[in-house]
Amino acid sequence: MSIMDIIGGILLIIGSTFLFLGGLGIFRMPDVFNRLQAGTKATTLGGMSLVLGVGFLQPDWIWKSLIIIIFIAYSNPISSHALARATYRRGHYPYIKSEDKENMDAYQEVVPHTKEKEDKA
Repeated sequence: MSIMDIIGGILLIIGSTFLFLGGLGIFRMPDVFNRLQAGTKATTLGGMSLVLGVGFLQPDWIWKSLIIIIFIAYSNPISSHALARATYRRGHYPYIKSEDKENMDAYQEVVPHTKEKEDKA
């Protein structure tokens, strides 16, 4: 067993652990925005670790793995931002426990909403 196999195995374990925790975060979080954040952060690191682990286990694929990692690093945050923005503009607002919801929403000036819309949701 070479050092490349050991590093590849460790990266596969790290990647699968982060993907599992991301799935658990998606299951446990209270609203869409928290679920998006949990899923995006974990899948970015988990996917990159898995792909890099495969690159270490199969040295012929290391350059392809690096290209895939670059694609993941660019596409995951951009797609997460687009989904969050579209969800917010559709009228789904973050889950806020406080009674002072009007002052807690930092984006109210961008997309104004009223308490009546929140009560319906």
